[in-house]
Amino acid sequence: QVQLVESGGGLVQAGDSLRLTCTTSGLTFSLYAMGWFRQAPGKERELVAKISSTGMTYCADSVKGRFTIYRDNAKNTLYLQMNSLKPEDTAVYYCAATRLFANIDSRYDYRGQGTQVTVSS
Repeated sequence: QVQLVESGGGLVQAGDSLRLTCTTSGLTFSLYAMGWFRQAPGKERELVAKISSTGMTYCADSVKGRFTIYRDNAKNTLYLQMNSLKPEDTAVYYCAATRLFANIDSRYDYRGQGTQVTVSS
């Protein structure tokens, strides 16, 4: 059974940092591209960042220069380092796994339950 479990969310002030962690099990992690998505109330889920199985990364323009995605294949774990957080970063953040290097949520095979990030001004 494949499981993706996010952690590290919380309530922070603008300008603070958080590191999200996605711990996976039940899949050959090193073969999967991984992504972080977020969904704010009343908005569609959007891709924040993704990383290929070989370490190639992509970040959305809205977070470029502030967020970094990386992975530790030995620990089957995905990370999202978020710096200089803004109130507009407030959302539920999800990790997801895919055999493709995809931008669309529907192209991902597995996803976690999400962790809430709230940034106060």
